[in-house]
Amino acid sequence: MSFEHYDAEARELEDAIVRRGIVLGIDWNDEMQVRLLARAALDCRIDPEHPECQGVDPQSRARIELFGLAQLMLKVMTESASEEGIHTHGGATWKAFGRALWLESGQGG
Repeated sequence: MSFEHYDAEARELEDAIVRRGIVLGIDWNDEMQVRLLARAALDCRIDPEHPECQGVDPQSRARIELFGLAQLMLKVMTESASEEGIHTHGGATWKAFGRALWLESGQGG
């Protein structure tokens, strides 16, 4: 069993998510805004058919980076649970975004 600092990684990822949210003007308490962002994250594909997912300006880059950070957060949480039996939790921002991703994916009923 290898020990990793999952809580520290989760905090760093959440801080980075918060910073990208500031650039994007995200109000993490606005459920509809966060769900729209989650839907965009789930739909985003880096290819010519999805120009909204190309990092051509600071806002687009921040948005794509935020989507990537969400994937990393999910990976950290999955690894901590499956490899170490540790349930890693994010803070309020991650909980808002994670819940929106869950709902928008259809997993949330």
